[in-house]
This record gives sequence, C-alpha cells and structure tokens, in this order.
Amino acid sequence: MVPAAILVATWFLVPHIAGLPPARQELAAFAPYIVTLLGMFLAVHFHRGRPFMALLLLALFYWCSRSLPADGQFEPALNKVYQGFVLLLPLNLLLITLMRERGVFSTAGRLRFVFLALQAAAVMWLFRYHFADLLPYIARSYTRLPLVSSLLIPQPAIVTGSICFVGISLLALRRQSPVDSSMLGALAAFFIACNWLTTADIHSAYCAAGALIITLGVLRDSYNMAFRDDLTGIPSRRSLNENLQGLGRNYTIAMLDVDHFKRFNDTYGHDVGDQVLKMVARRMMDVGGGGKAYRYGGEEFTILFSGRRVEDALPYLEELRTSIADYRLALRAEERPKDSRQGKEKRGSRAGRGEGAYAAVTISIGVAESGNSLNNAAEVMKAADKALYKAKNRGRNQVCR
Repeated sequence: MVPAAILVATWFLVPHIAGLPPARQELAAFAPYIVTLLGMFLAVHFHRGRPFMALLLLALFYWCSRSLPADGQFEPALNKVYQGFVLLLPLNLLLITLMRERGVFSTAGRLRFVFLALQAAAVMWLFRYHFADLLPYIARSYTRLPLVSSLLIPQPAIVTGSICFVGISLLALRRQSPVDSSMLGALAAFFIACNWLTTADIHSAYCAAGALIITLGVLRDSYNMAFRDDLTGIPSRRSLNENLQGLGRNYTIAMLDVDHFKRFNDTYGHDVGDQVLKMVARRMMDVGGGGKAYRYGGEEFTILFSGRRVEDALPYLEELRTSIADYRLALRAEERPKDSRQGKEKRGSRAGRGEGAYAAVTISIGVAESGNSLNNAAEVMKAADKALYKAKNRGRNQVCR
C-alpha cells in the first residue's frame, strides 16, 4: 500500500513543481540523488545489499537520462542508452528480488557489483558494434492499439517489463517482505519516469519516488527485524513491551506455553520444534476478541486483550486451546522413498517419522486482568505467568486464571 500511495501522491505533486522558485526547482531536480544517497546510507547501515544495488541502478539511470535530448526529436527506440536501461533495469530488479540478502560489502555483495559492472560493459560493447542488428528485435511493434502506441517505451521493453512486474509481484506476495514490495513500487516508478522522459518534472519526480519507495522498504524491513519474531512472523517481545506502555485501565494478558516442548525437540529434532512454534503462532494470530499475539521467548507466547475483562477473553482462549489440541502436526520422513509402494509400507505411526506420521500439540494458558491489586502491566504479566504455572501443575492443556 505504501508504494502505491507514494506513486499516486507524486502524480498530484508534479504540477506544483513548475510553480516553485528557480532555486527550489533546481533542488527538485537533484531530489533523486538526495533520496538515493539517504537510502544507500541506510542500506549500508542495516547491511541490506539488495536495496543498495537497486538504488545504485536507479541513480545511474537518472544520471544518464539527464543527458538525453528533452525535445520532440528524441526517438527512444533508436537511443542506445535509453534502450539499455529500459530493457535491462527491470530484469536486474527481478534478479535482485530473487537474490538472498548477503550484505553490501561481503564477498557475495562485492561479486554482485562485479556482475553489474561486467553486464554494463557487455551491453556497451554489444550496442556499440551490433545495435543496428538488434534494432529489428528491440524496436519492433507488436500491436497498433492506441493505448500501447502512445507510450514512449518501445513495445519489446513493455513486454519484458510486464514479465518482470508479474515475477516481482508473485515474489512479494509469497514472501510478504517490505524490500520485495519496494522493488515492485520502484519498477512502476521507473516505467513512469521512462515514459515521461521528455517531461523533466515528471521524470525527476518519479525517479525520486522510486528511490524513496526503496528507502522506506529498507526502514520497514529493519523495523520488522527489530519488532517481529523471525521464526514465527508475529510481533516479538520488544513489540509487546512497546505496546504495554500505551494500555488503558482495562486489559487482559494471557501467557501461553507449549506443553512438553523439550520433548518435541529431543524426539523429533529442532526442525519439528520450529514447525510446532509456527503452527501455534499461526493459530494465535486468528484468536478472536481483539487479542493480539506476541512471541515472548522460546516456546512461550503472550496474547494482549486491550479493553477486555478476563470473562470476555476466556471463551476465545478456550477456543484457541481446543483448536491447537485438535490439530495434528504432520511429520515428514527424513528420507522420503521415491517409490510409491515403499512409501505406503512406511506410512504409519504417530511416534515414527514415516509418511503419515503426526504429532499432537497442546498448550497451557494463564490469564490475568488489570485492576484490583494489580496496578501496572508488569504485575498483570506476573499474575498471568503465575496462572500459567498453575495450569501446568494441574495437568497442562487447560486455561487457568
């Protein structure tokens, strides 16, 4: 949503640039560089090599495009610099999105910069000596539709960019990563800037918007790392501590613990232990009553019900406990047989690790509410933790207050 909001806001801000004093108009022309430098600084600070590379490419595009003709005589299909960027920058953004994060100045990060340099050198050589041979392919028209024909961008670049846009969209939806979403927004800003290259205000504004989208993606990703649990994806203990500061007078806190979690790790291994924690976290995220889930640490979780009494929260906690107790966690065999007949022979027991094996998971819950002798959130959490141990001592898999 943030990238889309920035793109829309930029469109409404562009008409106001022409009315600025000359000094501020000149500053607006340098805005892409300013935003890019800020984003690069944050990328280095937070060890984010992927957005650093994307920002570098956008800055190079803006620097090179400012030297292109800005009059009606400009023919994009015949311009080597324009063709190079409009064809290859979307592909590079897709590659960057596919890459794993390896930092900026690590060995992998340096190799990626070498790859970009070699790619640039290869394209420069290819376009210098064989540009005329490539023109029939990179400047051809596939359709005469008015909407497509009116665009400045050559149609082969539109096709390539559309494929990259779909690829990045799928990755962003799958990973739910702010950096991946920012790549998608930056690609959209890049194509708008390419299409209005001869309109200086739109071109510079959307180059700045693309850099801003990636910069905010870095900040959002860093925030998630600090306030979200990396394994389960739910807010972490730090986020819980922040939210406890802004509570009103009435609230309820529930402390949850996975029963016999050490046994899961010892019996099935840490990979299954991680599956258990992820499953519990997923079901906690769906808890009703306005409850918000947090990972407190290890196998312990917290649910915060703001503005709720214990009596209001208990039915939702009981429903959560039941849903987890009824769930059967499938256990994958360490070596899955390739032959289907062998696989059927190995399907089996709850205790094993063959095909069809499963594990039952239960949780214990302790709950407490504010008020009475509990004057602050720390005391309420302590009371909820005491109730949690009461639930464990009574046999586990139950809710106590």
